[in-house]
Amino acid sequence: MLGTQFTKGSPNWIDLGSPDTEAAAAFYGSVFGWEFRSAGPDAGGYGFFQQGGATVGALGPLDGDARSAWTVYFQTPDADATQKAAEAAGGRVRVEAFDVMDAGRMACLTDPAGAEFAVWQPGRVRGLERTSSANTLLWAELHVPDPESTLDFYRTLFDWRWSEMDAPGMTYRVVSTAEGDQEEASFGGVAEAQEGMTPTWIPYFAVEDVDAIALSTQGNGGSVLMPAADIPGVGRIAWLADPFDAIFAVLKPAPRG
Repeated sequence: MLGTQFTKGSPNWIDLGSPDTEAAAAFYGSVFGWEFRSAGPDAGGYGFFQQGGATVGALGPLDGDARSAWTVYFQTPDADATQKAAEAAGGRVRVEAFDVMDAGRMACLTDPAGAEFAVWQPGRVRGLERTSSANTLLWAELHVPDPESTLDFYRTLFDWRWSEMDAPGMTYRVVSTAEGDQEEASFGGVAEAQEGMTPTWIPYFAVEDVDAIALSTQGNGGSVLMPAADIPGVGRIAWLADPFDAIFAVLKPAPRG
């Protein structure tokens, strides 16, 4: 289960690049009740999504003609070393490691399948301040054509572990960090991308009512990509997109028996 006691390889930050940050902030404020707080006059429009004063994500303007998307960041003790390891293992560096003032150090990378992600080496900012509760990040899911080879890439970077489980029409890999009990350390999964799907990381947010969130998404200019459905042993999920086509998912987990 994703927490905020981050270790190597944990998802520890998410942010959204949007062509209209004001409209995006309004959308997620309506759907999830988040408040947007600017990071300051020198932050280039970047700021934080907050829930009751706790940071649950971030938002910034897009660079150039990039598509609007959520980016998942993973904790690293050394952003430069992870960048080098990614290149050596067949990945690509989109933005070389750099310091974000005293907050931390980051790099933007792409795995060999083409899925974009980033790494965060904590400084003053360790990461998200609230996860795995209503309307916060719960799970991170990777969709790629060849899950096994792509997971080998990430294992080189983060020493991830994974186990296989049967899911409707596929084999699903549940991914865990290297430390601790494997089930308790799980934070996400990897699935084979459907034909025509761009390789991508998708953030899942915990919600109390999947159907209500889907309706709110549509009512606020977003779209439903996969209608609400019950997945045995997992819970009720839906895939959604904001008004600028950034994909995210919501999940109400099944009760633990």
